[in-house]
Amino acid sequence: MRHIGDAHERELNIVRGGGDVHGPTQTRMDSATGQDRKRQINTLYWWSSNETRYPVLSRLARDILNVPMSTVVSKSAFSQGRQQLGDNQHSLGSNAMNVLICLRDWIRAERRNQGIKSEPNDEQRLEEIMTSREFSAESSPMYGTVKDIVDDSFVPSQNLDQCTPIHLNLVARHGTRAPTKKRLRELEAFAARLEVLVRDVKEQKQSLDKIPAWLMGWNSPWNGKRTGGELISEGEDELYDLGIRVRERFPSLFSEEYHPDIYSIKATQVPRASASAVAFGLGLFSGKGKLGPGGHRAFAVTSESRASDIVLRFHDCCQSYKNFRKSQEPTVKNLKEPILDEITRELVRQYGLNFTKQDVSTLWFLCRQEASLLNITNQACSLFGPAQVSLLEWADDLELFVLKGYGNSLNYRMGVPLLEDVIQSMEQAIKAKEEGYAPGSYEKASLRFAHAETLLPFSCLIGLFLEESEFELIQREQTLQYPPKPPKTRNWRGSIVAPFAGNNMLVLYSCTSNNSNKYFVRVLHNERPIPIPGCNGSDSCPFEVLKERIVTPHLKHDYNTLCNMNLEQKKKDSPPSMFSRMFGWIFSPRNADTPTQKVEL
Repeated sequence: MRHIGDAHERELNIVRGGGDVHGPTQTRMDSATGQDRKRQINTLYWWSSNETRYPVLSRLARDILNVPMSTVVSKSAFSQGRQQLGDNQHSLGSNAMNVLICLRDWIRAERRNQGIKSEPNDEQRLEEIMTSREFSAESSPMYGTVKDIVDDSFVPSQNLDQCTPIHLNLVARHGTRAPTKKRLRELEAFAARLEVLVRDVKEQKQSLDKIPAWLMGWNSPWNGKRTGGELISEGEDELYDLGIRVRERFPSLFSEEYHPDIYSIKATQVPRASASAVAFGLGLFSGKGKLGPGGHRAFAVTSESRASDIVLRFHDCCQSYKNFRKSQEPTVKNLKEPILDEITRELVRQYGLNFTKQDVSTLWFLCRQEASLLNITNQACSLFGPAQVSLLEWADDLELFVLKGYGNSLNYRMGVPLLEDVIQSMEQAIKAKEEGYAPGSYEKASLRFAHAETLLPFSCLIGLFLEESEFELIQREQTLQYPPKPPKTRNWRGSIVAPFAGNNMLVLYSCTSNNSNKYFVRVLHNERPIPIPGCNGSDSCPFEVLKERIVTPHLKHDYNTLCNMNLEQKKKDSPPSMFSRMFGWIFSPRNADTPTQKVEL
């Protein structure tokens, strides 16, 4: 032990520059590396070659120098000034961010040590992964990861700073949900499909080296799960936190005691939507009651029958829309097919597995589910490069555009009953203000929870995500062009226009000024001010201008006419009254073994 200690002391003294305690002042390292300092050397190789001369320090060198060191702080790791873990990177998990930071620095360090200039392709590939809005939004489409993706070029208006909010309309999509039963079955079938693909490679005596290890023996994370589509805990948190933020942002609107006539909460009858409404209400009214340690209180959530809910489930009650969607399936397939063909060929060539287009489509779905629900990005997502991710997201956006967005006017005009409901609630709030209604006697907030098929048409009705020229085309009932293909920029991105818990808020303000306009409406999308083309690109608009320029042109379209509904059909589809249900229950034969019919949505 004494011998080792002495050797250690001599070596440390050499490194300190003090000379060998038992030798000359000039260090042995100096003599050994005097010539080496004039040229670049491989440090690890030098210590390996001199291991017998410096046994202790060589061990330290082997342990320390073997670990690639990051020479930059995390906030400076990206070469672009505004790409410092900012808006475009918020959706990456901490593990993914650590991997990418280290990977970039390791590549740079290796090339520096070898005197090789960094290849642009390596840098560009990492930069694309880090800054790709498509990848980050699609990998984590949950609300918390996309609500902060904003257009930095848009400056919110300041004209409402001296105004008071008097009413709030909220239209929100349900929070993050589990995969539906149909998707669960698809993933279970895909596990069996992967077994066949790998077995084919083995039978053909081909190398398995190109096949990612995770694909061998893969099973669906939801294997054995028989129910799907329910709101998961992340979705509950999204809506609960949203409720808290809304209350904190508009304290004057939520200062009164709860009453369903003051704070109306509505949801569709689909469980994930009603559960989202409950989670939101728990956050909104937290600390306002006496239930439990959180001071919660009870509140009402009302729903219409699925068969007659033309305000929040207008898409489900519109026969014309159902026919249109079915007729457009070949169109959507033809739009997406070239993209899937191209990516399928690339994956077959890269991994040696005989993937089909359906396999690639399932892998893309699995990528999004793993990343958003399980925080896994090194499996299905690792199969796709940034350029492929951009194309796949664009293909998804095309489908959304055609079937639920601006691709056809029926997609959004069937949402006129919801638009009318929103405008009527604001008119009633203005009337209450004008006539001096007593506090607690009129509605202050109308809060609605539904689906992407509700949120998207409503966004289209008020002209969001359009340029001014496109808005004019919509007003003239002309068709819009499809969103441009990457790398061109586009406003229409499904991961932003309708993420889980995505929402639109229309806030009505009362303003006291010499201006002739006393009431203004500000539109917030995912809690952020957003330009309204019908209001000269501002995020706020005089209420009367909003009605005249944006709302009125849509109101000429009658829902029943658009959707081929008639009064007889509506009466047939309407649920029976409570009295008739009780009468039927009393006098009709009952069979306890008869299962209730469920509709999967």
